[in-house]
Amino acid sequence: MYDFQQILAQEETLDPADWTAMRVLGHRMIDDMMDYLQHIGERPIWQPPTEAVKQAFQADLPIAQQSSESIYEEFLTHILPYNKGNIHPRFWGWVQGTGTPLGMLADMLASGMNPNNTIGDHAPMYVESQVLEWCKTMMGFPAEGSGLLVSGASMANVTALIVGRNWFEQIIREKGLYGVPAPLVMYCSVETHNCVFKAAEAIGIGQENVRKISVNEAYQIDLDALKAQIAADRAAGLAPFCLVANAGTVNTGAIDPLAELRAIATHENIWFHIDGAFGALAKLTPEFAETLAPIQTADSLAFDLHKWMYMPYEVACVLIRCQKIHRSAFALTANYLLHHERGLSAGIEARANYGLELSRGFKALKVWMSLKEHGLEKYSRLIRQNIAQAFYLGDLVAQHRDLELLAPVTMNIVCFRYRPVGTDFDTDTLNALNKEILMLLHERGIAAPTYTLLHGQYAIRVANVNHRSRKADFDALVAAVLEIGKEVSVNVASIF
Repeated sequence: MYDFQQILAQEETLDPADWTAMRVLGHRMIDDMMDYLQHIGERPIWQPPTEAVKQAFQADLPIAQQSSESIYEEFLTHILPYNKGNIHPRFWGWVQGTGTPLGMLADMLASGMNPNNTIGDHAPMYVESQVLEWCKTMMGFPAEGSGLLVSGASMANVTALIVGRNWFEQIIREKGLYGVPAPLVMYCSVETHNCVFKAAEAIGIGQENVRKISVNEAYQIDLDALKAQIAADRAAGLAPFCLVANAGTVNTGAIDPLAELRAIATHENIWFHIDGAFGALAKLTPEFAETLAPIQTADSLAFDLHKWMYMPYEVACVLIRCQKIHRSAFALTANYLLHHERGLSAGIEARANYGLELSRGFKALKVWMSLKEHGLEKYSRLIRQNIAQAFYLGDLVAQHRDLELLAPVTMNIVCFRYRPVGTDFDTDTLNALNKEILMLLHERGIAAPTYTLLHGQYAIRVANVNHRSRKADFDALVAAVLEIGKEVSVNVASIF
């Protein structure tokens, strides 16, 4: 049995014994990170963790306490120098945002407050409500619509597809998929992000019931192939329930014909979801406002705020056109979550009625502070700037005889490769050559584009959602690719 008297005679806390020392350390951390961010462009974009660093993370579980100062020194030695690099001006890998100084501080404030932002009558709940209203306004969703802040577009897509599935077959909440009279089928293009396919697995649809429709030369979904597949599935006794469109594919930035897809979804009486992980935010620019206007007709929309809104990881948004449908997909009464008329259990309805999570951090604060700091007009200018930079890079590639565009530049993604004239390298050789160029760009700390395969051809892929990038950075990238390409081509056989 516990000796409660002895235990309670030595009560402890995790607060510091010396608040002044902790305050000094906190100020030092902020100063160090501000210096780091201010001068990030002067550092190599990336350096691999050394063996000594990797070994440092094989240490045994700490049993005794250590000083906060010594822990911070370990951070400075073993962690900060080996960052991923996506805050660097020459990072264009995958589609990963850059963050901001105020966003960093907002995360600190949110962690200091440390609310669970799911239930209760407290200010963070109202902050998230306002952020969601702003997101609906940005995307043209109706005021009576609904939404939720989540970790990323992957979770946003899962949430939206759950809503769409449960709207189509309301019996699922009680009976599961066993109660569905016919297998559910969803549709998207082959260029759709793999998180949508994972979402289909997670909601019980399965890979075999996801129809991956071919694309045209612009990497947009083939409408005739889509219509034919839906007709064939209905004839086979299957139940089409959802159509997923892309507002900016991850490979090339292609935008599916959204208005035509909306019409097909309406005609077929199926859920129309748009994965706009980064591309939806191009709607804020005059150049893409018309093309992306059909976003506001979607039944649901997923997009990331930590990508093209440059906010610190992690925060994304899912919007649902109908609040009633959204709530009916998740609402569940529990005695310990009952709403009260007064007290802490009053206020806004629990957000657990709109998503899977009950434990939720105060991620809305960095969105609220960032939007107020910069205003929507500046975000629009920065998104336009990134698009203009992508077209600038595309022009640089097109102008050089040893470089080749592998897909048209349509938004903020550029896919190209090094292909020296006067050589007869086959596809395998060119693929290996460009892969080597990419790895050397990383290892030499020059720049961090990433890669994809387009029609079997290895592409150096620049996805620009970086508010720190400048034209000179793209000049430097092209110069480095040409220099490294020439260097590697001399001994091309050695890279196999």
